[in-house]
Amino acid sequence: MLDFSFYNPVRIEFGKNAVAKIAGMIPANAVVMLTYGGGSIFKNGAYQQVKAALGARKVIEFGGIEPNPHYETCIKAVALAKQEKVDFLLAVGGGSVVDGTKFIAAAVKYPGGNLWDIVDSFSNHDTDVVKDALPFGTVITLPATGSEMNCGAVISRFEMQLKLHFASEKVFPKFSIINPEFTETLDARQTGNGIVDTFVHVAEQFITYDVNTPLIDKMCAGVMRTLIDEAPKVFANPHDYAARANICWCSTVGLNGWLGCGVVQDWATHMLGHELTAVYGLDHGRTLAVIMPALWRKFKVQKRPKLLFLAHEVWGLNGDSDEVVELAITKTEEFFHSLQVPTLLSDYGIDKQQAAEKIRARLLERNKVFGEHANIDGNIAAEILLHC
Repeated sequence: MLDFSFYNPVRIEFGKNAVAKIAGMIPANAVVMLTYGGGSIFKNGAYQQVKAALGARKVIEFGGIEPNPHYETCIKAVALAKQEKVDFLLAVGGGSVVDGTKFIAAAVKYPGGNLWDIVDSFSNHDTDVVKDALPFGTVITLPATGSEMNCGAVISRFEMQLKLHFASEKVFPKFSIINPEFTETLDARQTGNGIVDTFVHVAEQFITYDVNTPLIDKMCAGVMRTLIDEAPKVFANPHDYAARANICWCSTVGLNGWLGCGVVQDWATHMLGHELTAVYGLDHGRTLAVIMPALWRKFKVQKRPKLLFLAHEVWGLNGDSDEVVELAITKTEEFFHSLQVPTLLSDYGIDKQQAAEKIRARLLERNKVFGEHANIDGNIAAEILLHC
């Protein structure tokens, strides 16, 4: 097991009546900015419950935060927050709303003139420039990213076709409310994308090479098996609260730091997926379903022990042959298909040759390398994409 540091101060309130607890967690005299996305919070009941919990507090609303939140939109929220002297942010929505709110929280307090430095410095220079941030909480309505219990965020700069990540301990939520009832109105596309995202988060944290972390490996397998067991239930009955609750908690645990303790992590699937979203606008979850099986096949030798663990502990396969490794990858693809998430670029009308060349050029220009061995450059990325 590798040495590690772990810190996570986020308070979680989980359950049907959790939203009411907001009243005791935000100062009574706070000016609150409520951030949300396209308006689903008005349909699933979250908005009404949140407003009731906020009571007489002054509330400033900022809606329209996109999937893959745009920097261009978030800086408008920053200006409004400063104008209205906002004290507290409350993100109500999915991971994109939370990620956008993390950026807003950091940007309101950032002393520099170029707010993009918050993202660019971390993603390209491994430097956290965030020294302070507005406090914020979250109310989750779409389980996928785990952003409600971590300090990372992904921001897209639409005008530059960039999708980059940043992280800072200053942007841990003060609290997160998880009421699985709010997820019952999600359609099949949103549900499938979210489950894929969680599954791949888990995979990226342990399907690398072995450093003797049996507890983490078994925890990862447990989250994956739970997703596999619960997914058919919510597709059969979107109002199955128990299944929705289990998927919500899998999403949170999938990226709250627990599964990353002491292990070697990959994240190349996510980084290449971000490139596909930036160039083609493809849903995040769908990019992951496209990339990960091809990446695993490219690195079957290096990842063989962990892929065999996946075969045995997640898919219940026997044996240690190359065929068993391949079958584990195939069964993962079939699981994604069962979630109505296709796994080939051609399924989305994207020519893989063109995609490979575009991504190759973008990564080589920025001198980017990914993977647990830092050996996936633009050229290797292109080889992976040619098999997607």
